[in-house]
This record gives sequence, structure tokens and C-alpha cells, in this order.
Amino acid sequence: MREGTSKVIYRADYQPPAFWIDSVELCFDLDPAKTRVLNRMRVRRNPEVMPQALRLDGEELNLARVLVDGQGTSFKMEEGQLVLEHLPDGNAPFELEIFTTCAPAKNTKLMGLYVSNDSFFTQCEAEGFRRITYFLDRPDVMASYTVTLRADKRRYPVLLSNGNLVEHGDLDDGRHFAKWVDPFRKPCYLFALVAGKLVAREQRVTSRSGKDHLLQVFVRPGDLDKTEHAMNSLMASVAWDESRFGLPLDLERFMIVATSDFNMGAMENKGLNIFNTKYVLANQATATDTDYANIESVVGHEYFHNWTGNRVTCRDWFQLSLKEGLTVFRDQEFSQDLAGDPSARAVKRIEDVRVLRTAQFPEDAGPMAHPVRPDQYLEINNFYTVTVYEKGAEVVRMMQTLVGREGFARGLTLYFQRHDGQAVTCDDFAQAIADANPDSQFAQRLGQFKRWYSQAGTPRVRVQTNFDPVSGIYSLTLSQSCPSTPGQAEKLPFVIPIALGLLDGSGRELTSGMHVLTEASETLTFPGYAEEPVPSILRGFSAPVVLEYDYSDRQLLTLLANDSDPFNRWEAAQRLATGRALAFVRSQEPVRLDAPYIEAMRSVLRDPALDAAFKDLVLTLPAETYIAEQIEVVDPQRIHLVREAMREQIATALLPDWEWAYEAHKESGAYRPDPVSSGRRALTGLALTHLCLAARASRDAVWPGKAYQRFKDASNMTDRFNALAALVTSGHELATPALQRFHAIFKDEALVLDKWFALQAGAPDRGGNVLPIVRQLMQHPDFNIRNPNRARSVIFSYCSANPGAFHRSDAAGYVFWSDRVIELDAMNPQVAARLARALDRWKKLAEPQRSAAREAIARVAAKPDLSNDVREVVSRALAD
Repeated sequence: MREGTSKVIYRADYQPPAFWIDSVELCFDLDPAKTRVLNRMRVRRNPEVMPQALRLDGEELNLARVLVDGQGTSFKMEEGQLVLEHLPDGNAPFELEIFTTCAPAKNTKLMGLYVSNDSFFTQCEAEGFRRITYFLDRPDVMASYTVTLRADKRRYPVLLSNGNLVEHGDLDDGRHFAKWVDPFRKPCYLFALVAGKLVAREQRVTSRSGKDHLLQVFVRPGDLDKTEHAMNSLMASVAWDESRFGLPLDLERFMIVATSDFNMGAMENKGLNIFNTKYVLANQATATDTDYANIESVVGHEYFHNWTGNRVTCRDWFQLSLKEGLTVFRDQEFSQDLAGDPSARAVKRIEDVRVLRTAQFPEDAGPMAHPVRPDQYLEINNFYTVTVYEKGAEVVRMMQTLVGREGFARGLTLYFQRHDGQAVTCDDFAQAIADANPDSQFAQRLGQFKRWYSQAGTPRVRVQTNFDPVSGIYSLTLSQSCPSTPGQAEKLPFVIPIALGLLDGSGRELTSGMHVLTEASETLTFPGYAEEPVPSILRGFSAPVVLEYDYSDRQLLTLLANDSDPFNRWEAAQRLATGRALAFVRSQEPVRLDAPYIEAMRSVLRDPALDAAFKDLVLTLPAETYIAEQIEVVDPQRIHLVREAMREQIATALLPDWEWAYEAHKESGAYRPDPVSSGRRALTGLALTHLCLAARASRDAVWPGKAYQRFKDASNMTDRFNALAALVTSGHELATPALQRFHAIFKDEALVLDKWFALQAGAPDRGGNVLPIVRQLMQHPDFNIRNPNRARSVIFSYCSANPGAFHRSDAAGYVFWSDRVIELDAMNPQVAARLARALDRWKKLAEPQRSAAREAIARVAAKPDLSNDVREVVSRALAD
């Protein structure tokens, strides 16, 4: 949709559909230039809605025929909809036949039916099905589907769709067909088809009930050796969901297909998940430990949607977190359960919270702030956000915290008993959890708890303490507030579970428990203490809030050294580092780290009781974007300089310790992507980076030389890329031959080249050198802006993930950004809109960046033919 057809959609305006579609028979004659689609539907009026015309959504379709019960009928086109007014009266079903054509090869939006690498793929969520055929393209219209695919057998030997394959065979003229029947009713956004030259890894599994199932992972020929981990992850997902929640696989087969052209990470189409290759392909030569972990998580996420999203789906798109927030929570729990020991579980929790605090908290404070369940949108694709996903997951996690692990499982069981096969709301889910646990605080405070769904912004919990040495009474006063957000000035109190503990001065735990904050302010008292305790507040990050408490360095050092809660040990290190970074940024004084902080970091690095993955997290400084969010007026270049100076001082001061860490944690045996081995590689990578930074400061060539040798000799991508990143990050001259060598080795591996591009575009800025490099990379023969992964690897790595280089005082970064947003919008509005959000927080910038950023946003907004996707983002950014 373009300007002139823009329309804001409001949750309050929801109306049930005037018609239901009971069954759909689709027949595709697949051709890249002109695909023919015959759509036969059984349609009936909704007796609960006043009689009205049938309005079917369609976009970029060529309409050839419309028949009602086999007869021609009159119709008209209004605002992109096919309108049928003269339909049979009464509630009896009738047959509607629509014949259309479309041009998949010209579909650069990658929504609907499109061609990638000479194969056909679909992406229908949220509103892509209307680009395949005219339909009631809304999630509450659920139908049964029978799909017949016909295509040239030589060019497209594999023909896939949802459900079960019931018939296939050869046709005349070298063509063939396949007929698929999905036994479950589904909304059209879960429809999928794939056709092309593909090969499959197959595995048969048996469920607990004794049923056999076929699992398949389809990829292009040549990539089959990179599918073992994806298959193992799928098998683990099937077993975990049945074990943890009693949810079995419900189809004869479950298929995953990988494509290199995909706007998102993956899509949970019923029984036929379509994935970005990034989240399927892995072997030790081409994928890092992070890639392995992400594949496990995303495969789990999409499989878990089979129940939380497919069997029970969303009534409308405002309820998106009903499936996404819940399923993110489920994939986080899956990864934690597979991690095993408590330390590895804690590492996973910290990693999830880092994403929340560096991405979702800024969104909550910016122009695109919205509740977990939004109230309005112009373009629904803009609301596939970290608020809906990650904050939505935290809301579900708080439910489990309040009713317990077993209580939550009971609630999920009741949810499916009530709503299997239905399209429902977030309220329905919350009610099921409450009704399964009627005596819980969650059930008793359900109405108040649901403010997490309706109120935007990140709540702030302010803590004040008091200790009376005479009476021995220690008190904690907890006060909650939430800043205003666009369209919401006043906020009512939330239900906030706060896990806390108290330690004595030597670090011994005195007490622990959970307090549920429901009022604007509450005071807790703890009698019987001889000395003032050290509070450990918000353990495990028990609620998605900003904790405001003026910890002293002494208290933080006590927590870092002794807290039984791993999250708060990590958090203590983050607060120590953030406090110092903010002081340096604000004072403009030279960066000089104090001895107590350095010694604390040395103690962590040398502590034999801590595992390597946890040490890596503690010793990694807070991100520049996180530091920026703690400041009212932001100078991104100053923050970058301060953080880099802190890194160099940590590198230099702990030089012998980094040398010890590198040598002591090097992996020499067979590659394994398990948490322990991955943690050791992460710590050696961090050590190598610091050793190269220290060498840069001292002009010593020994460790860069060792890094280059490590780069050449590495037996896995994690070690190889860590060594390359150490050279690039430190700016050593050996980075140039290493980058050239890396490209020569992996020039035919698209996902590895994405890493190569991203490393250079995201490198530390030294004298404004990164933007010229980015411009050169865009001219590289291997760069293709039409491929979302490649565009993200260069453009997003610079504009969204490299603030020190992007926010140039000469505004050249903003000019580059506006050019790319406009260029991408003409071909792929979804990708363009995500890039547009790189300047969401422009109002926080110091001058001259602030004015220059606004000018760049206004330049984009002035384009007359912007997509709704981009127009919504830039308009909200410019709004007062």
C-alpha cells in the first residue's frame, strides 16, 4: 500500500468477519514470470454479523475469473479489495472460485510467493497471502486447505506444502504434480509452498504415544553437510515439548526448508517451516558457537509455534504477543533446560536480558514505544518488535514466577483444552493461567497484572534503604513509576515480582525470598541484624524493570564476589563498569580506571570456581547503546572513545592474566558446541582481543602475530573468527592480509561472507575510517542489497550497531542512512523500515548530530511514494 491508501487500524474497532471460509482448494501452475493460481473456497455468511458485501484482500494480482457456484458474477475493486455484493442469501455455504496470476520473479518484497535462487518460496505472515490470491487475509478466518502444485519436473523436482502428501505423479510436457492436505484448520498466514531443486536430511522419530513421524530438513544441494545440528535441534525440540508440556507432534511429517532470501529469521507455517539459511546451516568450519546456539533456539521457537501459534492462533494482529511472547519464553526455557547445569542456565538468562536491555528498553523510551498488546498500527510489519517478542516473553515469565513451574504447566494445559483450534486473545491466555491457579497472587491480581499488556514503557523501581543499628531493623522501601510514552501520559501501578536477598558484609547470605510489588510504594522490614546488610535486588531479573538503587562500590564488590545469584553477580560488574563510564563521559576527564575495579576484574578472571562463559560475560563491558540510554544528552563518539579507552586499560592492566586465561582455556580436542566448550572458546576469544589491544598500546607485535597464526591454524570457525576479530578490533596491520585470506577461503560461503562484511562495517571507528570502508564494501562484487542478510551485514552493522562510527559530526553517516532507507524502500519495505529505526533515539543526541539527524529523517519523510512501513517509522520519529 502506498500513500493515499494509508489507514490506521485500531484494536478497539475489531469486528468479527462477515463471512467464514470453511475450506480452500488451491491449484498452482508454477512459473517464475507468470504463476497461475486457481482458488476454490467454501464460503458462508457469519450469522452473528449483519449481512454485507464480501471484501477480499488482494495485492499485485491479475484477476482473470470470478465464479459463484459455477456461475459468473459481478464484482468491483475498492481500495485494493475485491468486492462481491450479489451473493446467495442465507447461511448455507457456497463455492467461490477465483483465478488469478502473479509474477513471483518480480517480487522483491519477499512477501507472498517469490523466487530465490531459482526456487519458489512463500512468506504470508502477516499479510502476504493477499499477494497470492484474493482472500479474507486475517488471522481469525481459519480453514482447511488442500493444495495441488504443478511445475516443470527438471527445474522443480521437489514440491512441498502444508500437511500430508496424499498424491503425486508425472504430467505431460515434462511436468509433475504433488497434492498436499493439511488435516488442521489454519489461518492463511500459516500457508506455505516450496518448489525447487532441494535435498533433504531425514530422520524418523517415535513419540511417547508410539506414533512414528518423519522429520525433514531441505536445503540446496551442496549444503546437506551443514544440516546435522538443525536436525538434532528439531529432534530435541520435539522431545522437550512433549516432556515439559505434554505437547506431541501432531503431523505425519514435519519439514524445515532453508532459503538465503528471507526477511525474517524463520516462519512457523504449519508443518512446513521456512527458514533463513542463517538459522539452519552449520558445521564447525563455517559456523560459530553463537550460530549453533541461535540455530537451536530458532528451530525450537518455530517448532514450539506448532501449538502456541498454530493450534491456537491470534484473533487479530494486536494479539501478536499471544503467540510470539509465549513462544519466545518457551524457546528460552528450552535452551536453559538443554544447557543443563545452573551456571550454563544463568549464562543463557544473562544473554536474554542483555538483548532486552540494549534493544527493548530503548524502544520503550523512543517514538515507536507501544504496549506488548498495541492499540493501533498503520503497518503491522512494524510491530514485529522486541517489545512484542522479548518483553512479551518476560510477561509470560512473570506469570510462571507467580504461579510456579507446575502451575504454569497446568495453565497451559487448560489453555489448550479451552481454545485448541481457535483464534483467541492475550486475555484468554492470562485467564487460563489464572483459572488453573485460583489461589495464586497472579489470579488474585489478574486485572492489575494485565497492565503489562496495555501500558507501554519500562517501569522503574526505586529502592531506598534504612538501617537502625539500635533496633537492628533494616528496611527496604520499594517505589514504582513508569515514564510517559506516546499516547500514554499516566501509568497505573504494575504487578512486579521482585526476587531479593540480603548479604552480610562478608558476603554470607542472610535471607532470600520473593516480594510482589503492587502498590506505588511499599516498605519491607527485616529485624534482628547487627550490621547493615547488602541488598541483592531483582535476582534473576525477575521483572523487566529498571532498578534504581544507589549501590556503593563496596556493596557492588561484595555482590560481585559473593552473591549466590549469578545474574546479580554479573549485574554488579555491569554497574561498576557503567558507573565509571558515565563519570568519564560526563566529566570529559581522561579515562583512568581505579585499582579496586581492576582488582575485581582480575579476581573474576582468576576465580577457579567460575566457569569460562560467565567470566566472558562479566568481563565484557556494557554496550555503547546501553551506556547511551543512561544519559539525557548523548555524544556517541565520546561514549565510544571512553569505552575503547576502558577496554585498553583493562587489557594492559591485566596483561599477565589475559595471557594465563588464553593459554589455560584453549580447546585442543574435537570441536563440540556444548556450553562448557563454547564458554572456553568465548573466554579465549575475549582474552585474545584484549591481548591485541594491549599490544596496540605498547606497539608490541607478539600477540598480533600469535593471533594471525591462530587465525590460520584454527580448526573451527569460532576460533578463526575470534582471531580475525581481535586483529580488526585492535586495528593491527595484520588485519588486512587476514581479511583477504578469510575472503579467499570462504568466498563461496554466503553466510560466512556475511560475517566478513559485518566485521568490517562494525569495526571501531578510528578517525572516521569506517564509513569509507562501508561504501567500498557496497561496491564489492559479493555485495547484493536485494539480499536481506547481505544488506544487514553491511548497512545495519554500520547504521544500527556501530554508533561511534555512524553518528559522525559531519552528518555523512545520516546522509548515507537516508539514501539507503529510500533505496531499500523501493524494493523491500520491511527491511527499509527496520533500517529506518536506527535513528529512533535522535532526540537524545547532542548537537550538531541532533539537528543533522532530524534533517535526514525529514528528507526520508518528504518522499511522496514511501511505503506505509517506512512512513509510520519516520512520522512517529518526527512527532513531538
